[in-house]
Amino acid sequence: MAEVYPFQGYRYNPEKVGDVNRVVSPPYDKIDEEEREDLANESLYNIVRIILSRAKDEGEDRYERAAKNLQDWVDEGVLQRDEQPAFYAYYQKYEAEGEKKVRKGFIGLGKIEEGEGVKAHEETMSGPKADRLRLLRATEANFGQIFMLYSDPENEVTDVMNRAKGEKSVLEVKDKYRNTHQIWKLTDEEIKEQIKEEMKDKSLYIADGHHRYETALNYRNECREKGWESPESGGFDTRMMTFVNVDDPGLSILATHRLLHDLKNFRPHGVLDKARKHFSITRYDEREDLLEKLDADRGEKHTFGYRAKDDKAYWSLTLRDESIMAELLPDKSESWRGLDVAILHKLVLENYLGIDEEALEEKRNLEYVRGREKALDMLKEGRYQGAFIMNPTRIDQVKEVADRGEKMPQKSTDFYPKLLTGPVLHKLQIDKG
Repeated sequence: MAEVYPFQGYRYNPEKVGDVNRVVSPPYDKIDEEEREDLANESLYNIVRIILSRAKDEGEDRYERAAKNLQDWVDEGVLQRDEQPAFYAYYQKYEAEGEKKVRKGFIGLGKIEEGEGVKAHEETMSGPKADRLRLLRATEANFGQIFMLYSDPENEVTDVMNRAKGEKSVLEVKDKYRNTHQIWKLTDEEIKEQIKEEMKDKSLYIADGHHRYETALNYRNECREKGWESPESGGFDTRMMTFVNVDDPGLSILATHRLLHDLKNFRPHGVLDKARKHFSITRYDEREDLLEKLDADRGEKHTFGYRAKDDKAYWSLTLRDESIMAELLPDKSESWRGLDVAILHKLVLENYLGIDEEALEEKRNLEYVRGREKALDMLKEGRYQGAFIMNPTRIDQVKEVADRGEKMPQKSTDFYPKLLTGPVLHKLQIDKG
């Protein structure tokens, strides 16, 4: 059962910041050092100055700097709190794989739950959780979204939003990929109650934001141990989330490709020699022929593309018999063993190349890249030894694995486009006695 609540969000004041495009950002974990500096240079009020803050003086804690920035911006009227609690309709217009789509969701507070209430599908890493927890302790606020999925085949929640949102949005911005992000405030009491009621019988699945969700859960437990109290909504028992219907035709999952680097004694065709035991292998002289093979096998066969640096040929690897996965991982479900990423990680990367789970977590020998053309082009750069080109994980696989309480390997899904950080913020209400 999903418990969702409207809230009084903080939003940027255009009279203070000018073009709002200059103050929002991608999620913190999608920003590298170069982009972080570019965003910070866009505006003194770019949200990156909080989510990836930098200390001004030696000895200053960067999380304290983030909290100071937040408070200063509120005091200066740069961030203004909405007068009425609202759900915020959040629509994204974008193009993926040559098709124009609109993904429709809403921002609200969701109750934080342990166990079966909210289902995760990806493993998390300790470093990012520790980092986000320190930011949450310092600021007592939510900045980035947790991307939640729910199932609504009749599209009833979206129909409510479509009727209620009106023509004029309160925010419209574009991201660096030229995707359009629009926000509408839904403040009508009847509409808010309809959304709350429609969501009550829904199960929730985390699409993106596993680290943020576990951080919110850890923070909630810390607050309870201190004897602090949270109101029914708006406190540490809830977390800002964006809810999207898994049955929405605007939902897209893209593939994440793998680039090899810094492998000792790497032989470009060594992986092919080992793979012949389990895979049917085909050579292609042209990139387009390999990509056509991947498209043809999508959802039907377990096929990867492979190319080594300086190799003139491209290769496809198609698993002949899935029983090898049952031998390797008898404790995993058939659904988990049937994931392309699971087959690649366990059978190819670990068994053939010796890249174990610890190395994967530390990204010692692997880099993750969106866009198969980009991944193959990056082989021209000196540090990369080879590339594996993937087909995307299907949404039904995400649900099956999450329903079984299992976690997919890292970077199994890439829900596109990403949710922006900054259109709406939430400051927690906490009674500390």
